[in-house]
Amino acid sequence: MTKGRDGGRRKGRPIELYFWPTPNGWKVSIMLEECGLPYTVVPVNIARGDQFKPEFLAISPNNRMPAIVDPDGPGGRAISVFESGAILQYLGRKTGKFYPAGERARVAVDEWLFWQMANLGPKAGEANHFRRYAPEPISYALDRFGNEMERLYGVMNARLKDRPFLAGRYSIADMACVGWIRLAQRQGETFDRFRHVKRWLTAVRARPAVQRGMHIRVEEASRVDVNDPSVRAVLFGPRAQDAGMKR
Repeated sequence: MTKGRDGGRRKGRPIELYFWPTPNGWKVSIMLEECGLPYTVVPVNIARGDQFKPEFLAISPNNRMPAIVDPDGPGGRAISVFESGAILQYLGRKTGKFYPAGERARVAVDEWLFWQMANLGPKAGEANHFRRYAPEPISYALDRFGNEMERLYGVMNARLKDRPFLAGRYSIADMACVGWIRLAQRQGETFDRFRHVKRWLTAVRARPAVQRGMHIRVEEASRVDVNDPSVRAVLFGPRAQDAGMKR
């Protein structure tokens, strides 16, 4: 038996979670906590370049975290899974939790999960980047991604007008979105015109498993200086392309 992060006793071999405290990493740590699955955290220091190490690329060929290795995969054989949306779906199928088996309900979850993967996450990341990390303000980029974030918050607000969660019931779609919405201010957004999103965020963040999943302490992360040229070269440079060409 393995002790889980909440102190309870849980059966099964722990899943390895390759993690860094970002909105994408939080998606999976929240799901693991919600499902009560035992897991161990393997920090992937993206500021140091851990994501380009061969042993990590064998698990996540896109050199991005999160990724997992489940020693109790299908047929009792270990399996690795990369891409946060694929991990959420896998864990949902594995546990039967937060990812409904009925086709209509599952389609609703998938729609909003992929909305996050293709829209909310990338655009929020770009809005945040040009607001906080660009060497100089670029008005076109600020306007372009600021306007898109305004549109996406409006889409989400309309969806939540007559339902408590994105797919009706709480699901992996909500877990996928909460980390990004939590950082609204960094994207140049407020909740002044999006009261349904604000209500949703309060409800999701109040869940104990969400609180645990979003507050995993990674000591190395607290020491990262994003203004360090060597860190910026790893985070924003051509390392991913170089790594791919060398393999």
